[in-house]
Amino acid sequence: MKKVNRLTFWESLIIMLVMFGLLGTMMIVWKMTPQIPILLTFTLLLFYGRFRGFSWKELQDGISEGIKPGIIPMIIFIMIGVLVSAWSMSGVIPTIMVYGLELLNVRFFLFTVFVSCCLVGVIVGSSFTTISTMGIVFMGIGHVMGINVALTAGSIVSGALFGNNMSPLSGTTNLSTGIAGVDNVFDHIRTISHTAIPAATITAIIFLIAGHSTANPNMSSVHHIINALNANFFISPLMLIPIVVLIVCAIIQIPAIPTLLAGSITAIVMHIIIDHPTVKTISNQIMNGFQLNSADKKINAIVSGGGITSMLGSISLILVALTLGGVLIKMGVVDNLIGRLNSQVNTPGKLILTSMISAIGVNFLVGEQYISIILPGTTFKENFDKQYIQPVYLSRVLASGGADINALVPWGVTGIFISGVLGVSPVVFISCAFYVWLNPLLTVIFAFAFGKSYSKSSQIKLVGKVAEQLN
Repeated sequence: MKKVNRLTFWESLIIMLVMFGLLGTMMIVWKMTPQIPILLTFTLLLFYGRFRGFSWKELQDGISEGIKPGIIPMIIFIMIGVLVSAWSMSGVIPTIMVYGLELLNVRFFLFTVFVSCCLVGVIVGSSFTTISTMGIVFMGIGHVMGINVALTAGSIVSGALFGNNMSPLSGTTNLSTGIAGVDNVFDHIRTISHTAIPAATITAIIFLIAGHSTANPNMSSVHHIINALNANFFISPLMLIPIVVLIVCAIIQIPAIPTLLAGSITAIVMHIIIDHPTVKTISNQIMNGFQLNSADKKINAIVSGGGITSMLGSISLILVALTLGGVLIKMGVVDNLIGRLNSQVNTPGKLILTSMISAIGVNFLVGEQYISIILPGTTFKENFDKQYIQPVYLSRVLASGGADINALVPWGVTGIFISGVLGVSPVVFISCAFYVWLNPLLTVIFAFAFGKSYSKSSQIKLVGKVAEQLN
């Protein structure tokens, strides 16, 4: 069998720099939609791989392996498109908007959004679910109140990811603990809270200050929106039932896809009972999204949206991004870069910094949060063991640098999802997602400040040394 030619470290580094240079120029300078730059970069990499001796089959296997981790997220994207359309057509989202506009104070709006998304995120254990439900509602309310879009989106993303970090139901939380070898998920949550809570506290203060500098909204406009929503939808506490169904399913740990389907079906059934739409109308709205056709164009724009087709652009971006990532992994680019970093660690601070850089680097190279947890986790776990550092500190790095940072990558699965659901460019919310920046930063700072305390007990060290001498 022909041996696959492995790339050198410097060759891998040049590939990474050229790739980021191309993507940055086309996406930031030329303002091209991400799919085309990523597809062009993938094409160049594919032919370069063939030139360097990789067979077409090996490269195609890399594509298949790269896409595989994104299949479930893509199905979840479709289910969320259905959920948003179902909640809009039935009146769930308009009901929450009416109650929110009546109760929320503009001065405390951003702070309330952040805290609310934190709580919902902890309960449902999914940042995707939090953003696609509460996030859409808060974006609509913020638009009516005249709140800065970047700050509204940043508060939603920050709260959702904090809740995701602190929830024992979270998929990324459980994956991080599993890869790091942590026996109890609550041990991981207790450890990550040491950085997550300070990061969340600082974030809350920022949003509190930003909210107090916000101008008072035009209350006549707010009352007009409330009246328009009441005129076009059945506004009632009964319309909160689909939300209760969603939360209950999450609490009893039903997986994401059936949970989203349960929330959608409940809303559709209520819509049928209240409004008596035809089957054709419902199916069209599920596919193409809900479109309100009232005389008020402003209210039409606020509550219309969702549907399967609304997610197809995001899904196509995920496909090309994961395709590029799969080829990078197959050619050994990712392994080469992480492997070089692996040899540079000899203290807890350096080890955690290197692990964090690796997780962030994989996020930008591959764009997939699960791979960004798995690759650095499996690569550096042995180093943590050799330095007798408790595995909860590795899982903390994987959660903050792997799962969270994916939201800051414009072509990452989470970043694409947030952009598509909230209807804002990644550039808009990235700058104001303060928690997502602060948590990894504090993780590294704490590692250099308190790294010596991360080691296991001296008894474990002694046993380890004896075992090494015996071997």
